Amino acid sequence: QVQLVESGGGLVQAGGSLRLSCAASGRSFRSTGMGWFRQAPGKEREFVGSINWNGVQTYYADSVKGRFTISRDNAKNTVYLQMNKLKAEDTAVYYCAARLLAGAAVRKDDYKFWGQGTQVTVSS
Repeated sequence: QVQLVESGGGLVQAGGSLRLSCAASGRSFRSTGMGWFRQAPGKEREFVGSINWNGVQTYYADSVKGRFTISRDNAKNTVYLQMNKLKAEDTAVYYCAARLLAGAAVRKDDYKFWGQGTQVTVSS
């Protein structure tokens, strides 16, 4: 089992920045691929970014490429999502997710464990 707790969400103006954190406990974090997803009201949960076990491999959704950066600190069992140049359309609940495998992945079905989510609201 893996327990995931997100933090860092909040209200920010368009053009601003936020950094989300996801603290993991349980299964060995060092062998776990991690991802961030988001879900806006009335929409399906969508992929944002993912990172492999050692941080060398990352993937991003086209909508956030160049603005968001995913990273991890295995010593702290934490994965981060740095969000810059935020837009109103980035408003959503952001979820952290963990795989049973070490690689990065982009599909929801590739992730076994999920956090409770943190709200990000961008005002225009």
